[in-house]
Amino acid sequence: MKLIIQIPCYNEEKTLPITFGDLPKEIPGVDQLEYLIINDGSTDRTVEVARELGIHHIVSFPNNRGLAKGFMAGIDACLRLGADIIVNTDGDNQYKGQDIVDLVQPILEGRAEVVVGDRQTDTIEHFSPMKKRLQKLGSWVVRKASDSNVIDAASGFRAYSRSAAMNLNVVSEYSYTLETLIEAGRTKTAIDNVPIGTNEKLRESRLFKNMGSYMKRSGSTIIRTYSMYRPLKIFLTLSAICLLLGLVLGIRYLYFLGIGEGSGHVQSLILVAILILTGIQMGVFGLLADAIAANRKINNELLFRLKRIEYDHLIPFEQQEEQRKKIAWVDEKADEKYAGAQNSTDRESQQ
Repeated sequence: MKLIIQIPCYNEEKTLPITFGDLPKEIPGVDQLEYLIINDGSTDRTVEVARELGIHHIVSFPNNRGLAKGFMAGIDACLRLGADIIVNTDGDNQYKGQDIVDLVQPILEGRAEVVVGDRQTDTIEHFSPMKKRLQKLGSWVVRKASDSNVIDAASGFRAYSRSAAMNLNVVSEYSYTLETLIEAGRTKTAIDNVPIGTNEKLRESRLFKNMGSYMKRSGSTIIRTYSMYRPLKIFLTLSAICLLLGLVLGIRYLYFLGIGEGSGHVQSLILVAILILTGIQMGVFGLLADAIAANRKINNELLFRLKRIEYDHLIPFEQQEEQRKKIAWVDEKADEKYAGAQNSTDRESQQ
């Protein structure tokens, strides 16, 4: 079992030694433990410090590309290096490294594919009351959008199984935290939560300038990602609203027409026509978007299979055998279910 801890870094020469020093050096159930940093165009000595600390792997960008790009570059590198479990933490020492031992347990025990560290935001002293309430509201919205049980949606302290990491496809250029949770929830990936601790703040966040900016970007990410997985529901809802408003205004116009005042409400009649046409168009758009979403599911499945072929050819033979056994076990269980269903059908037909 190989575990790689990845740390996205942007000008973290001061905080990286503290973060690295807090990370576990061995974990029960893990045979190999390695560390990887993603240097997101740092202009300080982040890379030199990482080498001095003895960090095994370094992925570097020539310029700053943002957290989402850095995260996915790290995931790609970890998979190529044969990681069975990937843990993502921050370079600013926000999270307690020793909690990684608890974070990976649900994956080691086979209970989850994605594990999110719950910061228990109510206990974080440097969070203002407003920020705590907004964090709770945001996590509630993500739970509804993802149909999952995630408690702390904004937490970047996470663990991924190899298969869950291969299924990650991040479109956003801002942050991966919300998009990947909605994606995982909507694809029925097993998600678990583990309470974690946080350290004292060493620097201000570089992810957003203020709370308004964060809410705007997070809201757009949630809407866009949810619409990618549930487009028919969104468009049919909009269609129903337009048609209902058109129906109400149409009845209103007929009422005034019945009492001889229809000529004074021609504008309402025009608006009724616009709303009904818009409602019909929204319904058609929903059907088209649903067809595109179905095609996207097929593309994601094909991409997952291609990734598995590509990445598994890069890992040692012994590890490939272990992965094949896992896949064979899953296929065997699927065959058993299929055989059971066939036998049940045959019995019913004989009766």
